[in-house]
Amino acid sequence: MTSISEAVILMAGEGSRLRGANEGFLKPFVPVLGRPLISYVLDTLIHAGIKTLDFVVGYESKRMIAQAKQLIPSGLSASFIENRDWQKQNGISLLTAADRVARPFLLTMSDHLFDDGIVDHLLDSFDSDFLNVAVDGKLDSIFDLEDAMKVQTRGNRITDIGKNLRDYNAIDIGLFVCPLEIFDYLERVKSRSGTNDCSLADGVRLMAGDDKVRAIDIGDGWWQDVDTPRMLQRAEKTMRAPATSQNRVEPASYRAGS
Repeated sequence: MTSISEAVILMAGEGSRLRGANEGFLKPFVPVLGRPLISYVLDTLIHAGIKTLDFVVGYESKRMIAQAKQLIPSGLSASFIENRDWQKQNGISLLTAADRVARPFLLTMSDHLFDDGIVDHLLDSFDSDFLNVAVDGKLDSIFDLEDAMKVQTRGNRITDIGKNLRDYNAIDIGLFVCPLEIFDYLERVKSRSGTNDCSLADGVRLMAGDDKVRAIDIGDGWWQDVDTPRMLQRAEKTMRAPATSQNRVEPASYRAGS
């Protein structure tokens, strides 16, 4: 199996839903139990054996880069890719990394928290011939289900994706192992859009139409998108709870004493 040692982290947006009226706010660095949000993402990736990080920045890019550099530990190779069209959808952000990666890579977001075990499971289970999407089938446990990215699966294949799907059986948690082919599909969607724009979900949907997207269920793993103040409160509440809580395995990045 191809090993994964490189990750692309999307952090180009302005985080307006969490920021509110605070113009100086940078979403990846919002405190979560006293630590910057993105520091948990970095801890999880390091635990998974990632050696190279490609950060896609856009909004307030100079400040983003300066603050991120302070959190990157020695031993990690990091580069910053500027998306000048950061106000467009996240597919455009990923496309800016097309010339930087040469092998299958891990893709995640700067505002998603995961158990270490979820990333480990994805990296142990992916198929390099497919786009591999980590999904959560525990629909009753999803916070703000209406806002979640929904997927329809058949066996281990994803057949459709979208926030407004009426028929769905799992949630895309924002964690992927991507083949380089993802860039070709995003370019196709962008060229057809009429606005020179595309979302990551658009690319996934097009690949799914060609039977090239695998779903990897996270089982009892815990994750949380931190996109609104309520989501942040939910994440902190869960992270404070004992590790024996239902559907949660405690990540190394916030164990007591670590």
